[in-house]
Amino acid sequence: MRTFSDRLRRGLPLVLLVACAAAGAADDVGQIKVAKGQVSVDRGGQSLPAQVGMTLASADVLKTGADGSVGITMRDNSLLSAGPNSVLSLDRFDFDPTTYQGRFESGLQRGTLAVVSGRIARQSPQAMTVRTPSAVLGVRGTDFVISVP
Repeated sequence: MRTFSDRLRRGLPLVLLVACAAAGAADDVGQIKVAKGQVSVDRGGQSLPAQVGMTLASADVLKTGADGSVGITMRDNSLLSAGPNSVLSLDRFDFDPTTYQGRFESGLQRGTLAVVSGRIARQSPQAMTVRTPSAVLGVRGTDFVISVP
């Protein structure tokens, strides 16, 4: 017969694994679906080459080169597409998949960005914003394009 400490010792690694996976999923705000040409992700002071399937986190900054473009699907099903010579920051992304409540803030320092808004903006249109060097755009529709020289 197993004692409580035996059960705890055997079950603890599984509990820790599940907790770590849940914590990792909380950082996952979206995923790169398309990456062409030169595309990188700046994360925590490192520049990583962008790859299809790569998960993204809040505070990531995506950069495309002269021949680059990137397509992203966020957890709320927002679709973002950045064109050549773009710098896009994912400043804040909070999303509750049960209520569709949340907040999505991003910034486009330069380049082009096409957006098809997802569940966050459909549930609460004021909950999605895009900052540019000269303006803050509140999303009121379902799709739009921004260009910053």
